Amino acid sequence: MSEILLQIDGKEVGAKEGMTLLEAAQGAGISIPTLCHHEKLEPYGGCRLCIVEVEDRGRTKLVVSCVYPVENGLVINTRSEKIDRIRKTILELFLAHAPDAFELQDLAKAYGADKDRFEKEASFCIHCGLCVRYCAEVKGKYAVGFVDRGTRKEISFIPEIAAKECWDCKECFPLCPTEALQAAYVLTKALSA
Repeated sequence: MSEILLQIDGKEVGAKEGMTLLEAAQGAGISIPTLCHHEKLEPYGGCRLCIVEVEDRGRTKLVVSCVYPVENGLVINTRSEKIDRIRKTILELFLAHAPDAFELQDLAKAYGADKDRFEKEASFCIHCGLCVRYCAEVKGKYAVGFVDRGTRKEISFIPEIAAKECWDCKECFPLCPTEALQAAYVLTKALSA
């Protein structure tokens, strides 16, 4: 594989073909926030928090770094007034669903996000998909999945599968950035008893 050279936050960075901008940045010690990314999972781009500015041949565009492939000569900015404003709004929307999540609170402080900006819809799920994807891609069990679409989208355990598979596994629990997966599992357990 050939080495690709790009610039991230003014630093020349070498990357390998097939890497994403997020992977290249992490490899160079440059931090980009993300809530839906996990090294064992296929890139998803669901949380949009890893948004960056890419300059390519004189044009600038916003991209999601966890799914955008590296290319020679790209110039990437991971922080700017525009990026910070977008991340702040994304975090404020997430905080409407999970206002007490420690990981969200830490990011909110870093970006000046107001947890009370949007009306609370306490679902405690930000639809990062980590639990769903981990169960499918790593465990191959498909015990948890997305139900419905759009604003009605939710995470749900599949009772027939979860009753057999989840009792001894629970590997998806620590992945949840809102710490709500445990509560959802307990609720499912209570309902199926």
